[in-house]
Amino acid sequence: MSNNNSYQKGIELVKEAAAKDGAEEYETAIKLYLQALEHFMHFIKYDKNERTKKTVREKIVAYLKRAEQLKKFVADREEAKKKGGKGKKATASGGGGDDDEEDSDTKQLRHMLEQVVKVEQPNVHWDDVAGLDVVKGQLKEAVIMPLRMPHLFTNGRSPWAGILMFGPPGTGKSFLAKAVATEANDSTFMAASSADLVSKWQGQSERLVKELFKMAREKSPCIIFVDEVDSLCGARGEGESESSRRIKTEFLVQMQGVGSDNKGLLVLGATNIPWQLDNAIRRRFEKRVYIPLPDIVARTKIFQLNMGKIRHKLTENDWKELGRDSEGRSGADITVLCKDAIMAPIRKLQSATHFCPVEAPDRENPEVTRQYMTPCSPGQAGAQEMNWLSFEDPKSIMEGDVDMNDMRRCMKNNKATVSPDDLIELDKWAEQFGQEG
Repeated sequence: MSNNNSYQKGIELVKEAAAKDGAEEYETAIKLYLQALEHFMHFIKYDKNERTKKTVREKIVAYLKRAEQLKKFVADREEAKKKGGKGKKATASGGGGDDDEEDSDTKQLRHMLEQVVKVEQPNVHWDDVAGLDVVKGQLKEAVIMPLRMPHLFTNGRSPWAGILMFGPPGTGKSFLAKAVATEANDSTFMAASSADLVSKWQGQSERLVKELFKMAREKSPCIIFVDEVDSLCGARGEGESESSRRIKTEFLVQMQGVGSDNKGLLVLGATNIPWQLDNAIRRRFEKRVYIPLPDIVARTKIFQLNMGKIRHKLTENDWKELGRDSEGRSGADITVLCKDAIMAPIRKLQSATHFCPVEAPDRENPEVTRQYMTPCSPGQAGAQEMNWLSFEDPKSIMEGDVDMNDMRRCMKNNKATVSPDDLIELDKWAEQFGQEG
């Protein structure tokens, strides 16, 4: 048997073992795991690629651990049968048998979630988000008002339990979620991704989803933000795996299923490709808000927000021109453009051959002025021939201001990242299922 065939055979045996593991045929699963390990050992014995060998060794450790867990479980179950007890199903961590072991497994799942799910308090406010007044109002209606005025949400009036934000990439969906977390300072904000909720062990992924919602209910009021929700809850079909289907089913049940109490819980989803969502998950997001590309007013404000406290020579007319000429760009595109423009004075400083003295507010104490050296043209009064490496005190150098020529140059060099075809698809979906944000 060739080395590659040995590796492929090991993979096939692992798949069979996982299937038997899930079907509770543990004795057969143990044999298949051990057979797979023999093929993997043969592979690393003759393979010469160290990186590949390292990866396979990690697989060997993981599958050996699982086989040992199953051996222990089978032995404990046989012992329980001898004593007249009834064996239970093996868990992903090898437990099973009594409630203490189940509690231990639940603690392990919870610990895994606590390691990967971000429970945070960002520092982004509504004013930091340019435009999007409609979606801001809906988020305030769903989150802020129920927290501050709970007496208004009684007698059948209840806040939204699921809000989906969809639109082109870079339009501020994740930024809005952070603003919600900041403004709703009395609630818990939990940010999760599909990678956090998927496990290689049979049955563990759906348990992670269930435990996530359980943690959120315990921390109520709570916001669960799932970015790129389409990767977790894509449309179900014949070609998908059984484990993927079970994850989606558990997510659907937890969001709005029989026996699920979601009072004080908001699921906030974001996606760039909403048409790939499953029909059932689409229904559970009661509000589906389209986050479009920013309009001219929002684009102008995004430029101003990104320039912040950077020294510049931009006038009111310059801001209007930038807002007008940046049509078709997302907020993220404008942020990248501004970041590039902010670096322009640094580039000029690197290539400068002459510097001249200027009076400017002290960096550490703005109330006091001091003399700095700044790049200038050779013919300017007071110009001294030198470069930036000539200064004994680098802090005595003052970079120049960002001007409109820098902004125009960077706008020419940085292209928009959103294609017209994507916008057409999003507009169609918004017209059919969503509403404007």
